[in-house]
Amino acid sequence: MAMTRDMTAGSEARHLIGFTLPLLAGNLLQQTYNVADTMIVGKYLGDDSLAAVGATGSITYLFYTLCIGLSLGAGILISQLFGARLRNKVRTAIVGSAAVTAIFGAVISILSVFLARPVLTALSVPDNLLSRSVTYMRIACAGTLCVAAYNWINAVMRALGDSKTPLIFLGVSTALNVGLDLLFVVCFKMGVGGAAFATVLSQGVSAVSCIIFCFKKNKDIRPRKDELRPQPAVMKKVIRIGLPIAAQNGLVSISMVALQRVTNGFGKTVMASYTVSMRIEQFIQQPFSSLSAAISTFAGQNIGASQEKRAQNGLKVSVRIGIVFAFAVLAVYLVCADLIVGCFVSKKAVISIGTKALIMTGCFYAPLSLIHTVRGFLNGAGDVSFALINGLTEVVCRVGLSLILTNISGISYWGIWITTSATWVATAAVCVIRYRKGKWKLKALT
Repeated sequence: MAMTRDMTAGSEARHLIGFTLPLLAGNLLQQTYNVADTMIVGKYLGDDSLAAVGATGSITYLFYTLCIGLSLGAGILISQLFGARLRNKVRTAIVGSAAVTAIFGAVISILSVFLARPVLTALSVPDNLLSRSVTYMRIACAGTLCVAAYNWINAVMRALGDSKTPLIFLGVSTALNVGLDLLFVVCFKMGVGGAAFATVLSQGVSAVSCIIFCFKKNKDIRPRKDELRPQPAVMKKVIRIGLPIAAQNGLVSISMVALQRVTNGFGKTVMASYTVSMRIEQFIQQPFSSLSAAISTFAGQNIGASQEKRAQNGLKVSVRIGIVFAFAVLAVYLVCADLIVGCFVSKKAVISIGTKALIMTGCFYAPLSLIHTVRGFLNGAGDVSFALINGLTEVVCRVGLSLILTNISGISYWGIWITTSATWVATAAVCVIRYRKGKWKLKALT
């Protein structure tokens, strides 16, 4: 098969590193969308606009993540079928998952646009920021179908072991996004709506071009005429696998929305500090996310090929890599966290809070890395039902702790970042316990 990687033979470390690096580059480029928006909005439109954009982050991710979860579910199924050498079933899974992604993406795009104002109002976004927040969210969420399409083709190619092809198109899209940001915000004075529109347009270009190229070059996975009609049974299976992951992501997003609501109650300085710390954190999390995707594909292919021990060896390698990176980032924060935050904003109060927040959460990146690697392994092995437990853990911790800690005298808004750190520790513990119980050994999908 062209443009694929068979991970069922050869060095586990070589496969994981070789797969992770292009994926990491792609994820970093994807985060450049957010970084470009944040820096341009913060520098050219001011702190109020930055806070307005930040207020939409958690809820926008909630709408995006439902489609992303379904794509990840499709990728798990396809990776196990690919590892089992069931090529015909790989093609039918691709067609079925495409139909599911298109339907859900379109529905969520429509709903999110209509729900923007009532949702942001319920989140207690300040009146002076509400109008800008609604504008940004409506435009960004209207492009949910573009996000769904790109994540679907990305999940398909990852399942087949190809992390390089999507990177090429994402690189072009990222350059386009930065250029359009400057054009719409700085030259055309379109405000926060211009930043949102630049992101949506760039993601749409990336999705369409990548899909066309992949199916033109990958003849072996291109569906035949008699395979173009989506099979209801396959669509149901994709939904059954993807929904728990989508639900997990949704629950995590809901917990983030709740934390955002708590943050909004402390005013625009804390909101801006939280927005910057979250943007930086999202960027730093990409190596962990890339490792998660790598071990998920590695586990999926090897579980499909009935090579359980090899899959476990791959997990051990990914855990070591993740922990080393976690401590390296903490060292960087201790030296120059203030300079990093200063790249986004100029206000001294925001820089001061953001710097301390980064160092505080950076001390807990090791458990964060465990969440990504162990959860990725369990998903790839087919233990998708655990995703709901994982999501509920984050909701309970993030919602409960934020309400308690931020109301304790002497902690106040610092409870926002303490909550984040404690949530990572609790979630990592739950992931490790689930892995050690070994239920994933009975969850193969093929």
